[in-house]
Amino acid sequence: MDIGFIGLGEMGAAMVQNMLRAGHTVRVWNRSGERAQPLAAAGAKVVGSPVEAFAGDAVFSMLADDAALRAVVDAALLEQAPRGLIHVNMATISVALAEDLAQAHAARGLHYVAAPVMGRPDVAAAGKLTIMAAGPAEAIDRVQPVLDSIGQKTWRVGTLPQQANVMKLAANFMLAAAVEALGEAASLVTGYGVATQDFLDVVTAGIFPGPVYQGYGKMIAERRYEPALFKARLGLKDVRLALAAGDAVSTPLPVASLVRDSLIEAIAHGDGEKDFAVLGEVSARRAGR
Repeated sequence: MDIGFIGLGEMGAAMVQNMLRAGHTVRVWNRSGERAQPLAAAGAKVVGSPVEAFAGDAVFSMLADDAALRAVVDAALLEQAPRGLIHVNMATISVALAEDLAQAHAARGLHYVAAPVMGRPDVAAAGKLTIMAAGPAEAIDRVQPVLDSIGQKTWRVGTLPQQANVMKLAANFMLAAAVEALGEAASLVTGYGVATQDFLDVVTAGIFPGPVYQGYGKMIAERRYEPALFKARLGLKDVRLALAAGDAVSTPLPVASLVRDSLIEAIAHGDGEKDFAVLGEVSARRAGR
């Protein structure tokens, strides 16, 4: 397929690499142009504006947050896009913005698909992302070969794009709650002289196996929060979006409120650029350790 790609952070760049390996033609644009140069060497075509990316069969975007997406994908850009183009937004954004984008695209004869992903940059590089896609079925069908090049499975979760976004926010909230619980449990056992790694070896071998408890648990046990694979400030953004989604449908999320405050505390201590696992440091600090 002939596709555009906007947003070349660690996740976006890894996705583009896999799209190129699968034989797709990819035009790339990033606000910081130097991020595009390694992809040019791999075969991508660097373009000078989002308008040039919004062409061909489809355009994919992977921007950091609502503000970044609004700054790039505005009414003027959509007016210039060719009718029938499919825009696949893979970023974690608010439910409200997803609804707005779906309406804005439809009003201009464009197809909008939300396809947020689960997985960190190493998973993206391996082409093993879990993709949650929602939007018009025929539009998802058309871009499925591209999704297959970057993910291990695409879960179709609804016809309304915002349904994929709320699923991603719910999943990230669960991740945040798990890391918070890991940090608190580690602080508890160390208060009794038990090594955090010994505790984690036991619980991850039995009742809590899997990459979340094993991966984040190891980082907490080693107090190793850099380099960050998922930054605490981005985790705070996602938890806040989950809380806003809950507010919109009168769904209380008390655990999310607690995790939000823990992340705010981490950022207040200068740890916003460190990995999400720094929640373990917050718990240790509260316990005087």
